[in-house]
Amino acid sequence: MDLAKRLKPNQLRLLLKIAETGQLQLAANMVSISQPAASRILGDIEDLVGAALFIRHPKGMETTALGAICVRHAKVILEEMDALATEALRFTEGEIGHVRVGTVTGPAVGSLMPAIQKVKAHAPDIEMTIEVGPSTNLVRGLAEGRFDFVISRLPPGYDSRDFRMHPARSEEIALLVRPEHPLADQADISLSALLDFEWVVQELGSPIRQAVEASFLASNLPTPARVTNSSSLLVALSMLQGTDSVVPLTNEVANLLAKGPLDANVCILDLETPIIVSPCFVIQNRARQLSSAAERVFTAVLEWL
Repeated sequence: MDLAKRLKPNQLRLLLKIAETGQLQLAANMVSISQPAASRILGDIEDLVGAALFIRHPKGMETTALGAICVRHAKVILEEMDALATEALRFTEGEIGHVRVGTVTGPAVGSLMPAIQKVKAHAPDIEMTIEVGPSTNLVRGLAEGRFDFVISRLPPGYDSRDFRMHPARSEEIALLVRPEHPLADQADISLSALLDFEWVVQELGSPIRQAVEASFLASNLPTPARVTNSSSLLVALSMLQGTDSVVPLTNEVANLLAKGPLDANVCILDLETPIIVSPCFVIQNRARQLSSAAERVFTAVLEWL
């Protein structure tokens, strides 16, 4: 309709103020225009709709039936426009929005979640999607646009020049066992003492698996022969409850299970020599700009590292 195209917010606000006050002069003052300008604007609107919107009385102005309809719709339109302006401002300031982050397990516990909690304390309406997985899947998802950023290692086959990469903290491996394990109460345990036990380890090529095997080889020892391959934490915990299996996990995850609120009934072995896994990076795709909300979470993660 020509009416819908030609009406402007300042005209609608004038209609509302005239209806509220019943006085053209007062309404003009409230929208910061002169009375002649207000009279002209009202005349323009009435010409557009083809009928009078107000009845002029000596003591004021009263809406007509058509005027009441116009005022009602003007109120709805202005409320929606104000809501749009408010929401747009909150979005540009990073107070709302959907942020998608991918991460490997260790940083999810040690860096990402504390950073998100800090952000949520000031911007609780940000919607988070967090996916935990291996670096290969995460970086592929980042390249495809499924994540705003990831915390992972850069797998072979990717050019680091395509990404902005910020180094994260190095991770240490902890070995989890059940409290009844023969080595549970011992100190300075050597790797050789662990060779005869079943291990539940992530798949071949995973950073934790590589770090564990490298530690054995660096000590001139064979790698553990009795291995159950699984990246599932549930599988690992199930094995721990009924056997003397050994489960390598990052320190952050191991401490959460052994000393945190989860009460997984497991304990951490006291190793003679620490096992260090290759560090992660906070990785952003150079080809995509972060939203204000994603930038807010991204900055918080970097501050936490």
